[in-house]
Order: sequence, then structure tokens, then C-alpha cells
Amino acid sequence: NISQYYCFFLCRCVCSPGVCVCDLQEPSSKRVKPLSRVTSLASLIPPVKAAPLKRIGQTLQRSISFRSDCRPENTAPRPWGRQIAPSITKRRDSKLWSETFDLGLGHMLSSEEIKRQEAIFELSQGEQDLIEDLTLAKKAYRDPMLKLSIMSEHELNQIFGTLDSLIPLHEDLLSRLREARKQDGSTDHVGHILVDWLPCLETYNGYCSNQVAAKALLDHKKQDHRVHDFLQRCLESPFSRKLDLWSFLDIPRSRLVKYPLLLREILKHTPNEHPDRQHLHQAMNMIQSIVADINTQTGESECRYYKERLLYLESGQRDLLIDSSRILSCHGELKNNRGVKLHVFLFQDVLVVTRAITQNEQLCYQLHQQPIPVRDLEWEDLQDGEIRLGGSIRGAFSNSERTKNFFRVAFRSGGQLQMHCFQARDAFNKQQWLNCIRQAKEALGSTESDPQTAARCSDCSADASAECPQMDLTDLTLTPVKT
Repeated sequence: NISQYYCFFLCRCVCSPGVCVCDLQEPSSKRVKPLSRVTSLASLIPPVKAAPLKRIGQTLQRSISFRSDCRPENTAPRPWGRQIAPSITKRRDSKLWSETFDLGLGHMLSSEEIKRQEAIFELSQGEQDLIEDLTLAKKAYRDPMLKLSIMSEHELNQIFGTLDSLIPLHEDLLSRLREARKQDGSTDHVGHILVDWLPCLETYNGYCSNQVAAKALLDHKKQDHRVHDFLQRCLESPFSRKLDLWSFLDIPRSRLVKYPLLLREILKHTPNEHPDRQHLHQAMNMIQSIVADINTQTGESECRYYKERLLYLESGQRDLLIDSSRILSCHGELKNNRGVKLHVFLFQDVLVVTRAITQNEQLCYQLHQQPIPVRDLEWEDLQDGEIRLGGSIRGAFSNSERTKNFFRVAFRSGGQLQMHCFQARDAFNKQQWLNCIRQAKEALGSTESDPQTAARCSDCSADASAECPQMDLTDLTLTPVKT
């Protein structure tokens, strides 16, 4: 039957030459479970908005639980899926340079040089892990779904993007790093290798910019029982290591933003007089510039994607501030006090409240209220219990948890003061929203006085995000209430 054919085909694909289930290991970039469902966009108090590369990796992963960043999505059993006995999950063991090369060299090296060798080895080992995971994604997922006609070639190309082109790119770097390694396992110079190789990462522009659309299509296709059944069987197989398909597809993005950290660690343990230091500084400047450029293009692509899916009930809802926006500061799925789900977008100059709907089998966002210009927006943090729900006495005396984590926004429309109350899932998420609104207003003020300063304020840097990682704003709840 077709279920047996799935399993037979997977075995042949995954254990084909060059890739064996038994040899595949866990990605070195495995993410840590975010703060209570705080995903990669989680920010410490006071929070700051995340850069698009980090936000995408987090808001996208909400549905896959990318927020335990690499944890599979918990889905209710489907009536057509049969229960399969749990299988032994293969894990990837961490490898250290000092444990891999048992040559007694450690007695001849200083502790600082050993740390340098460990950092260089981590760079090399990470490339090997990445190649294995990308090859697995291609041979265990894409190829079988194409040959079994589970998805069309066009759909698979949209979901997997330019993944095929990334594999030889990283194979090239791994080959160069191994050639630079001496017989005793140590490596003297890597800076010149990186300076020569890093420009190849421009290829990531297309891959990262496609991720929002790719994730949306994948989520839609999971509603097809054949797709769901195939992906579920893969998830339950040892080769997946309990990672779902999107976890594998997102590994390149997480690897990209890790390069500055890896280079910084190598540079940290490289003596000032070492001849490799100059090249490492050059490589550091290059990777920071490349990541910043890809981050900008990814953010613009994300903003454009959501703007194209806004639906207007009437022409009066259209706003030039939306059309001219190039930056999406934050967005999330929210609900009001009556349980109606909303999706709120904070663009650089305007706040847009929508309802998510499906139109022509595509998720779109229908404007729920008139867009609110950020320049007119004022906000106020509200004390717990200060808000009455639904305007009723009964609501005021209901569960106190429902009256927590509110803040108010106010603006003038037609000469009249309009106010809405927003509720976050918890105090942390409320602080996130307040921080994003504050930053948007600050950036707008900078625009009027200094456009160059505004450009820097409008997009949070990777370093800032690393110090204060952001939450996944899809966990917020928003309750507009006129008062």
C-alpha cells in the first residue's frame, strides 16, 4: 500500500550514496527553547525589536515551534494518520578539537592557542553538519515528495528555494578549511580563506528573502493529508532527530547569523602579533556588512509580502503610509476581549489592525480599523485591574487574569480623540509592544530631523538583538476597546 511505499522510498532516498541515516547528525545550530514560548524574537526587559533575519526565524517558527527553535510542532492526530510506535531518535554528539585529535599536541600549546584551535574546529565542524542537514532535506524530503507527486515541482521550488545552490558553496569552504589543517590537526591561518570565500554568501539574499512565502506555502500544504502524513512519518523516523522540515530549511539562516560570532571567537583568541589577525579583521568587517545587507533585503521582502496580502473593505482604508513602508517593525496574531482573533502590524509609520482570513486558499489580512499613523499615536501603560472587559459589570469582576497586561493607545481622528486598549499575553509581551511603538515614534522623529539617523534607528542591529533577543509577537493578545 502507499504507506509501505512511503517508508520504502524514504529508506532508499535517505540511505542513498553520500547520505546515510545512520551518519546524519543534529545541526550544530540547534536552538534553545525560548522563554515560555518566547521565540527567537524574545527580548529582555527593556526589549528591543529584532532584525528581520532574527524575526523571520522566530515568527516563522511559531507554527513549527521553531521557538523551542528546533522542536517539532505538536499537532493533534489526524484521522487518516495511523499511530506509529516511537523510534529511537539519533542525536548529534558535540565534537571538540582536543578530543578529535589525540596527538598529545595539547601539552605543547598554550591554553589560549588551544581555545583558538577549538574555535577554528567549531567553524569547520559546523560546515560539515550544515552540509549533512541540507543534503538530508533534499534527499529525504524534496526528492521523495517530487517522485511520489505529493507536491508539484513548482510548489517544492517555492518551499525549498535555492537550497540546492547552498550545498556546494559550503562544501567548498569545508574543503578549504580541511586543506589548511596540518597533520597534527592544528590550523595556522583561516583568515585568508574566509576573505576569499565570504562574498559567496551573497547567494543567501534570495534564500532568506523567500522564507516568509515559503513558510506560508508549507503551512498551507500541510492541510493536504498526503503531505501531512508524509511529513509526520519523516518526523517519527530516526533520521529526523525529531526536527520537522522547516527546522531543516531554516538552518541556513541561523548559520548565516552565527558567522560573526564564530569569527569573533577566533579573533578573540588570536594573538595581536599573529599574521592571521589582519585577515580575520577584514573577514569580520566583510561578514558584518554581508549580514546587514541580507538583513535589509530580507526585511523589505517580509514587509512587501504582508503588504501584498492586506485587503481593504473600502477605498478610504488605503493609506499612503502603508504603501510607502519598507520596514515592518513587528506584527502578531492577537485577539480582543470577545475572543475575536486579530493580526496587528506595526510598520515604520503606521499601525494596522486586521483580521486574518482565507481567500482563494491563501491567508490574507482584512483591515479591521482605519490605519493609525505612528506620528499621531500616543501610548500609556495601564495597571493591572484598571480595565473593565467588554464594558460590563460582570466583566469587571471576572477572572483577574483577564484584566492584566493592558496598555492604551490614543490618537486623533477627525478632530476627535480615539482610544483603544491592548492586552498582551503577559507582562513581558506587553513590554515588547510598548518598546516597539516607542522605537517607531523615535525613528519617525529622527526621520524629520536626520534621515540617516532614522535609517539606523528603524532597523535593530544584529548585535542589539543578540544582547536583547526578541520575542515572537504572535504570542501577544490585542484588545481594542473604545473608552
